[in-house]
Amino acid sequence: MTRCERFYKKLLTNPISNHSERIMQSNLRLWIVPAAYAGILVSLLGFFPSAVHAEEVLLGDPSLTAGVPGKGPITMSEIETWLDDERNFIELNPRLPLGLSQGSSQITGLDENPLTRAKIELGRQLYFDTRLSVDSTVSCASCHDPSMGYTAQTKTGIGIKGQAGGRNSPVSFNRILSDKQFWDGRADSLEAQAIGPIENPIEMGFTHEGVVKRLSSIPVYAKQFEKIFGSVTIDAVGKAIAAFERVIVTAPSPYDYNEQWRTFKNLEPEDLEDDDDLAKLYAEAAAGVKAHPMSESAKRGREIFFTEKGNCSACHVGANLADEKYHNIGVGMDKKDPDIGRHAVSNDDVDMGAFKTPTIRNVALTSPYMHDGSVATLEEVVEWYDKGGHPHKHLSTKIRPLNLNDTEEADLVEFMKACTSPTPVVETGRLPADA
Repeated sequence: MTRCERFYKKLLTNPISNHSERIMQSNLRLWIVPAAYAGILVSLLGFFPSAVHAEEVLLGDPSLTAGVPGKGPITMSEIETWLDDERNFIELNPRLPLGLSQGSSQITGLDENPLTRAKIELGRQLYFDTRLSVDSTVSCASCHDPSMGYTAQTKTGIGIKGQAGGRNSPVSFNRILSDKQFWDGRADSLEAQAIGPIENPIEMGFTHEGVVKRLSSIPVYAKQFEKIFGSVTIDAVGKAIAAFERVIVTAPSPYDYNEQWRTFKNLEPEDLEDDDDLAKLYAEAAAGVKAHPMSESAKRGREIFFTEKGNCSACHVGANLADEKYHNIGVGMDKKDPDIGRHAVSNDDVDMGAFKTPTIRNVALTSPYMHDGSVATLEEVVEWYDKGGHPHKHLSTKIRPLNLNDTEEADLVEFMKACTSPTPVVETGRLPADA
């Protein structure tokens, strides 16, 4: 057994109790494995088993969201050329970028709604098209705007006729790692979520029948639905929008590069000398953390976040830093008639006032915060948790006073900012012509 093989065995099999160190071990399993386990590595890094004639793609690739080539409204001749390209109908096997790649087992929905470029492009058009609302004033992007972190920087979503909704707009990125949707999880799939706002009287104020009829009357849309789905149906609308949303993912953040480097930083030169592959991975990790550094304050905040000191990772955990569960943290529970959240769906008393855990990724870009948009800044978010939320009989047992000092609170904010990264460049203006 070589020195490196002994090193691998030690790190991959040694029991680790500390939470943050378990994360390091998980990263190690992603980045360092003997060649004999290459197939396992492929799976862990986010590849799906390849279908016949399928194409592997790294999510975040701007070509997936670049739109139909051309300028101005999409014409019939342009869409016919697009649809004649067989490459646009090849099933895509998505690979997740660094950081998110650890969540590949969470990917849902592709068995029933496989990705293709044609489907993604149709979903892109629908996502930005106000014609999905009854008065053609509101689109999906109105409340989930790429320029605003795929949310809306208002306390609650604003629908037709300037009506304010009852809840803050959740982000629409990294949805490929999420099954149930909305703050209360009332939609069982991303497809169901995509068509829900159409019939909401406050949001888009339309009907499913009405939107199908309208889209059928727009030749460029009718042509795409016919080629991709056979006809225009509300289910097809949901599948197209969901396909687009699944390819909107966050790129690696300074936090992700730092985690990758933590895997390698304790290696000695002699550990690298007889393993060229390990040396290459080491060099890549070193280059990544140098190009995307975390501040010392953010590093201290990371330790607070992933330990009992901050207890943040009790809920904000996993590749997307969200446990996909529902918790009552006391927000709004001091009101006379509070929002009951998940309880309206489950009818379970444990879910009274509970809402789905939002991701920490790109949280610096998505203010205001909480399900009701009642908290304006990350500093105020930390202060809310530090005081232990608002006392209530249904308050989650995970919420308790943290007793952080001012420096610790600031460090925690800096860590959350270090979880910020770009999302794919998306064409927003190219939509089908009316005729």
